[in-house]
Amino acid sequence: MKTWTELTHYAGFDWAGDHHDVAVVDQGGKLVLEFRFEHNAEGWSEFRSKIQPYAALGVAVETSSGAAVEELLRSDCTVFPVQPMAAARYRERKSPGGVKNDRLDAWALADALRMDGRMWRTLATEDPLIQELRLLCRDEVALIEQRTALINQLRAALREYYAAALAAFDEWTLPAAWALVVQFPTPQALATAGKRPWEKFLHRHKLWRPETAQRRLDLFAHALDWPRSEAVTRAKSRLAVSLARMLQTLEQQLDDYRAAIVERFQRHPDHNLFGSLPGTGPKLAPRLLGELGEDRARFHSAQALQGLAGTAPVSFQSGQIHRVKMRRACNTHLRHAVHLWADRSRTSCGWAQAYYQTHRAKGKSHACALRCLGHRWLDVLWKMWQDRTLYDGDLHARNQQKHGSWVFKILTPSATSTGE
Repeated sequence: MKTWTELTHYAGFDWAGDHHDVAVVDQGGKLVLEFRFEHNAEGWSEFRSKIQPYAALGVAVETSSGAAVEELLRSDCTVFPVQPMAAARYRERKSPGGVKNDRLDAWALADALRMDGRMWRTLATEDPLIQELRLLCRDEVALIEQRTALINQLRAALREYYAAALAAFDEWTLPAAWALVVQFPTPQALATAGKRPWEKFLHRHKLWRPETAQRRLDLFAHALDWPRSEAVTRAKSRLAVSLARMLQTLEQQLDDYRAAIVERFQRHPDHNLFGSLPGTGPKLAPRLLGELGEDRARFHSAQALQGLAGTAPVSFQSGQIHRVKMRRACNTHLRHAVHLWADRSRTSCGWAQAYYQTHRAKGKSHACALRCLGHRWLDVLWKMWQDRTLYDGDLHARNQQKHGSWVFKILTPSATSTGE
């Protein structure tokens, strides 16, 4: 990998699913090479052959991950990721009339790297453990989103014919709720089973609670009070059972993912650092580690990390107009993890709850208050990450009191003394 000052040629790489366009310019801006190649083994061999004369080549590409980026790094190119919005502005600079095509995009990126790339960040080859952990965590979140979609479809199907099953559970992420649909697919099947099978079901799935067991038994006993047509019941029960079985299979896969994530997280030397953060737990700590990685030079300040996570607001000022709005261009995976972390930290950290409540009292929404709290937490995390130290609530309390933090001034003496 070379620095920007060592580069002799600059390439723009416009990627697609099945092919890529490349444009190379020299230090004077002259277009010296332009070609398209297929996204396969032969195509990438062609790419490496054609760029061989340009040993000091920088490549600007409108992404920071994926198969194309991995191949560029394997080709010994110095890779500069460009945000999509910035890439669009560079294209408009070359084509103010609105013309757009892949060749133009590649040339615009190449010339932008030549003119403005001095301050751009380069991509480096990642630690395989961090890369795998990040991808596993992101895929786990995608599977959870699929589970949510299936649950919504299942509940919609039950509304059509099975009011008793729908009312029996408030939380439909419970596997027991899906098991009820599989074992008793229709109101008729539930009603004719009788009390003894109902009780066995509740005991088997550890649902026998004094405060809820009798309510569920009463619902089961009145399953036929609101009968639907036989045609609707037959059709929708088939759909409901199919969805419930899909959810059971998906939950097994999620369990496998969680086990793999925990195993890889424990292998990384920073696992204790991220695990010490209040509210992270076994799910969020690996996500934070995977998104931050281990390159301490990647973020020169806490503000850089906060910008990537989307907690830092965007300011717009023109004349007498001044507006502040939520940052949209960010790492959405990291933003989601920080949002959940901030929310969960309130139950185990006194100052976090006080900080959140203060912003709520100012009229901010729940999401905005959590974003502000996450912004504050990222200050703490960045310092811990740079110094390779675990979170110490007592030390944090002493530092905040030393600097006169308003948060610790509103805490009770007992909460402050324990470093919550």
